[in-house]
Amino acid sequence: MTISTTGRRVLITGGTGSFGQTMVRRLLDRGAGEVRVFSRDEAKQDAMRRSIGDERVRYYVGDVRDYDSVLKASRGIDYIFHAAALKQVPSCEFFPLEAVRTNVLGSGNVVEAAERNGVGSVVVLSTDKAVHPVNAMGMSKAMMEKVAQAHARNNPNSATTVSCVRYGNVMYSRGSVIPLFIEQIKAGRALTVTDPGMTRFLMSLADSVELVEHAFAHARAGDIFIRKAAACTVSDLAEAVCQLFDVPFKLDVIGVRHGEKTDETLASREELTRAEDFGEFLRVPLDARDLNYSLYVSEGELGAGPVEDFNSANAERLGVPEIVELLKTLPEVRAELALRDPVLAC
Repeated sequence: MTISTTGRRVLITGGTGSFGQTMVRRLLDRGAGEVRVFSRDEAKQDAMRRSIGDERVRYYVGDVRDYDSVLKASRGIDYIFHAAALKQVPSCEFFPLEAVRTNVLGSGNVVEAAERNGVGSVVVLSTDKAVHPVNAMGMSKAMMEKVAQAHARNNPNSATTVSCVRYGNVMYSRGSVIPLFIEQIKAGRALTVTDPGMTRFLMSLADSVELVEHAFAHARAGDIFIRKAAACTVSDLAEAVCQLFDVPFKLDVIGVRHGEKTDETLASREELTRAEDFGEFLRVPLDARDLNYSLYVSEGELGAGPVEDFNSANAERLGVPEIVELLKTLPEVRAELALRDPVLAC
């Protein structure tokens, strides 16, 4: 990172989640002066307090839907990682207004509070489901990205830099299918999948944290950062988990759930025409034009020709052996393997 967090004060919304807990420990290891964990779940905060046991971590009970609680939690803060969100696709389909209140209006509260308190940088966490969204969760996350970008357009001289990161499925995070598969294996059941041919991007939690750190270090206002990720079919992922735990491969196909897509997209072809390639990462810069479009047309800003979307159907495809090796890198999977058979964990 080119921006040091040594001695700095950092706020993580949704800080008791998978990403938040990993980021808290990373920030502490790198010398952060104070890390504030902001979430609604006091039980998880208490468990986290006892697990981490570091006086530099302070816990704030609150909800991003409540502007005043976000404003208080962000006073004196240097940087914010905004991870609080409703993430479950089916539940957001049944309660879309709840997704709007948390993912859109809540994100607006975080950005507004950051601006008011003079926070230096805010990185908001988005998802591949925000690209060509077909479900309420993806639509609300797409709107969250627009909130971040609108702040950049409308406040060009702001001291607060707001940027986004967008990534695919984080393996073994809350709601991930991998822990479900493992629980089904332990129960001696077939693995339930909605559609074996569905493709999904795969990222480790460490990969997602590195993406956020990259954005934090390099962001300009309104940027969207994307990590290039490999993909696989749901069937191959299930087979890899079965191989890893040395059980017969058996699927129970239950049908597509509400709001699911066959493939996910990390970057649209329109975004790719203006994206900057950083090797492992892509930066999609803000379209900072105003509403006087005719001026830009006369200056020749017509854009490049279309290219393919970057999606899980055309991304690098992992086979079963490669997925097995990737799963072995996850601490949670290694722990489950050790419980089942120490030899399998090696």
